[in-house]
Amino acid sequence: MRPPGGRRAAAGDPFEVPAALLLAGFGAANRAVARALAARGRDLAVFDDRGGPDAMAAAASLGLDLEVAPDRRRLEEMVRSVGAVIPTPGMPEHHPVLAAARSRGVPTASELDLAGAWDSRPVAAVTGTSGKTTVTEMVVAALQRSGVGAVAAGNNDLPLVSAVERTDVDVFVVEASSFRLSHSRRFEADAACWLNFAPDHLDVHAGVASYEAAKARLWQCLPPGGTAVANRRDATVMSRLRDDRAASTFAGEGRADWWCDAGVLTGPGGPIVGVGELRRSMPHDIANALAAAATATLVGATADGVAEALRAYEPGAHRVQRVATIDGVTFYDDSKATTPHATVAALRSFEAAVLIAGGRNKGLDLHPLRDAADRVSCVVAFGEAAGEVAEVFAADRPVLMARDMTEAVALAAAAAGPGAAVLLSPACASFDGYPGYAARGEDFARAVNARARPAREGASE
Repeated sequence: MRPPGGRRAAAGDPFEVPAALLLAGFGAANRAVARALAARGRDLAVFDDRGGPDAMAAAASLGLDLEVAPDRRRLEEMVRSVGAVIPTPGMPEHHPVLAAARSRGVPTASELDLAGAWDSRPVAAVTGTSGKTTVTEMVVAALQRSGVGAVAAGNNDLPLVSAVERTDVDVFVVEASSFRLSHSRRFEADAACWLNFAPDHLDVHAGVASYEAAKARLWQCLPPGGTAVANRRDATVMSRLRDDRAASTFAGEGRADWWCDAGVLTGPGGPIVGVGELRRSMPHDIANALAAAATATLVGATADGVAEALRAYEPGAHRVQRVATIDGVTFYDDSKATTPHATVAALRSFEAAVLIAGGRNKGLDLHPLRDAADRVSCVVAFGEAAGEVAEVFAADRPVLMARDMTEAVALAAAAAGPGAAVLLSPACASFDGYPGYAARGEDFARAVNARARPAREGASE
């Protein structure tokens, strides 16, 4: 089965790729952009705030001169000579190159704009503060099981500008981060899913309003026939729907176009799959499955394909992943939870848990963690934000302070009784002590499994 036909330009002027562009930052995403633009004969200027041997070598391989940490005057000169600036994803909004572009009236753009200008195959896109990767993976699986060639691109290892070179793809499923959306001019998605909203990335965005506006760009350029997929339970998401655009809603609890009815995931066409058939059915798992079903169906997935994909989907690593049960205490790794919103969603899957939280705060207010305080029996705080975590819970929950992950696990294990859960769900980034959330989760698993070994050795003597 093939998906609906290719997109048509939405009302207004389509994005036209200028002859000369400035790539602001030269990480993995902009290196892919550089290759794509160079292959199409565009003139490129490139700078990076850090440079480094890998960046210099990548630039040289394309015949580009990479400037390292140019001053403000030089940035203004570079901006004056181009038709658009493409910032690297995650560039802070206060960066002087963006101020120079605004003052000169030079637009910013993203790889999403470039791909849309070069390719008209259908696109499904997923954004949200949490759950993007999971829902993107589910949509791809549902399409593939429906006989539709699909690939995940965007905020992963495959930039969309590289994905559009593939000839075996019928539908692109884009994980659309705020970093890419905030600089997009005209990104058009046939099915545009917004999962949820909570403050995040305030170390990059100028404020909560700027972050919300970036997410909302997903729905600004829906093409004719395009549909916004919205979480009916999220007030911010629902407030951004427009009456003149088609919409499809989902809700893990409560009635919507796609909802859970008496233990059965149900859509406009009827039952899809029973909750008991899912590999895992925490509240956020059900909401994610409904969002994926709604999105995939809009771009060509069949009911059978959706059901097969949801039954087979295995939640990814570091997403409330069970590590081990030791002396009746079960340890869960939710290291990917880098915001209070994500941690609260995880906690709501437990009656009570010892929470391990902390790391490097991304400029967020951690007090929303109290929304799930009734599910927390004790808190172990660690990392740079340990004091902030402790302040949130100190009034009515025991709080223990840990110097590192090994001590955090030991303190949590001692605080948990038989049958209890210990949940690593940090609500903060990992960069105070790790290269990424995966390394933090692996260190948690190491510390947990180290506790299991003595027990096993003692049992064998």
